[in-house]
Amino acid sequence: MTQSSLFSFEFYPPRTAAGEAKLEAVHDELAALGPDFFSVTYGAGGSTKAGTRQLVLKFQGLGSQVAPHLSFGGTEEEEVSQLLHQYRDAGISRIVALRGDPPSGVGAKGGFRYAEELVSFIRANSGDHFHIDVACYPETHPDSTDYASDVNFFKAKVDAGADGAITQYFYNADSYFHYLDSCSQAGISIPIVPGIMPITNYANLRRFSASCGAEIPRWLDRRLAGYGEDVEGLREFGIEVVTRLCERLLQGGAPGLHFYSMNLARSVSEIWNNLGLSDRD
Repeated sequence: MTQSSLFSFEFYPPRTAAGEAKLEAVHDELAALGPDFFSVTYGAGGSTKAGTRQLVLKFQGLGSQVAPHLSFGGTEEEEVSQLLHQYRDAGISRIVALRGDPPSGVGAKGGFRYAEELVSFIRANSGDHFHIDVACYPETHPDSTDYASDVNFFKAKVDAGADGAITQYFYNADSYFHYLDSCSQAGISIPIVPGIMPITNYANLRRFSASCGAEIPRWLDRRLAGYGEDVEGLREFGIEVVTRLCERLLQGGAPGLHFYSMNLARSVSEIWNNLGLSDRD
């Protein structure tokens, strides 16, 4: 584990009052573990941008460090500029800049297509105030034509001013380490933090993975399928698998871990405790 390692949890804005109340409890439980920051997603086409802003400001006001996700998908330039000013005034110092997608059935708005344009926009409007994280894909983005072009797209975001990156989740550590080598050869030197997805629901995991291009290794897919309706057995096995993955990543020099919590605390808390992260310096 490097001295500058960062550990974080990701939330998404709930759509109901019950979901909001549940997330408050989850936030409190995970905040007690001492993460470096929380991130809050923006939704496809900026569909949750109001909820994102509300959640970011709320948890920041409670003393957590929060990094809002931000994209140009479905959001005009002036609105993004206003958000940046609001976040800066609230003491936010970290942004996760993503390409985003336009709302369903609507073409791209504002003339922005790629995340590097958003990174450049943030730099032009806010200087170096924000630490900017971007996304990257050890198993390649589903829209990429090939591996090399995907690395080149990542490099464009770095050249535009990104400070760090968070990967799509994966379950094959070798894919991450091979990706680091490829990025290094391309002249990319920013920290690349692995994204970690706890395994709690087999059907949901298969659906998410099919849409985002994350591979479930065949051996793991077969083992998960074998649990059938045994939800607790699957969850316990998932904790074991993801804990081992995280251990290998950290032992190999990964500069932290970013947990996709799915607004749930139990599995990520157990993995966190298995890794002894609450005792880190």
